[in-house]
Amino acid sequence: MPRQFSDLQLGSIELFCLTVQHGGFTAAAKAAGLTAAAVSRSVARLETRLGVQLLMRTTRHVRLTDAGQRYHEQCRQALGQLIEAEREASGQQQTPSGQVRVSLPTSYGHHRVLPLLPAFARKYPAIELDLQLTNRNVDFTAEGFDLAVRARTPPDSGLVARKLEDAALVIVASPAYLRGRRKPRTAEDLKLHECLPFVQPNTGQPVPWLVCQDGQIVELAITGRLRCTDDVLGPVTLARAGAGVLQTYRFLVEDDLREGRLVELLPEWSGASRPFSLLYSADRHKPLRVRVLIEYLVAKLSTR
Repeated sequence: MPRQFSDLQLGSIELFCLTVQHGGFTAAAKAAGLTAAAVSRSVARLETRLGVQLLMRTTRHVRLTDAGQRYHEQCRQALGQLIEAEREASGQQQTPSGQVRVSLPTSYGHHRVLPLLPAFARKYPAIELDLQLTNRNVDFTAEGFDLAVRARTPPDSGLVARKLEDAALVIVASPAYLRGRRKPRTAEDLKLHECLPFVQPNTGQPVPWLVCQDGQIVELAITGRLRCTDDVLGPVTLARAGAGVLQTYRFLVEDDLREGRLVELLPEWSGASRPFSLLYSADRHKPLRVRVLIEYLVAKLSTR
């Protein structure tokens, strides 16, 4: 077949992807060992060849256009496949190497995933992990993420979701809060207490509490005077300080329950949970470094 790309054109595609990955020409130039002006000119030549604007430029940032977002996703996958083909052909496929970019929610990242990663790093010393702890839904295409852990899968995301675990929920309060108050005996009794809701940033609505009643999961609409958004550790800190009653993930308060800083309430209504899943694009040819991290996390977390 005739050549479709010159060496210069392939280099422009690679520099375009580096610019998106690093968020600007200067950082991409540093990674490529070039000047920012050279990277900018290379991307401009690519746009001229395609006849379409790929990046919106400001004095400090670059941002993908709609056309650029679609083009970047396909180029990123194609370059990844070329890299894997070269490694396989040269016998390097058996040694996973390179960078994996991962987005983790703050609480689950700190308490579940990060403690597992030193052992992974020892097992795969040639893999670099770029970890971003955030509770927002990241854009895989625009931000160049390989994996993300989320409690909820974005609707119509086109992403593969591998369940990691069903994280058990527990209702708790501090001994200081309960002193002089009657403990709730039923879910209805919660209306008589100061509850500490967590508000979903994307909806502005409190996350409903879940309890198990007669073998069925029931949602409870909870309101309260002290509400936290974005960081689920906020209500935990308030509960420790005696501000009220809280439902949260058991893994966040295991030490508090064991050491008596918090007390479990309504244990007969327990049994509810929320799922955490590992999300990634549905590429058929996923790099080995990404595949081994997927299997490692699934194996470690799905047995909890």
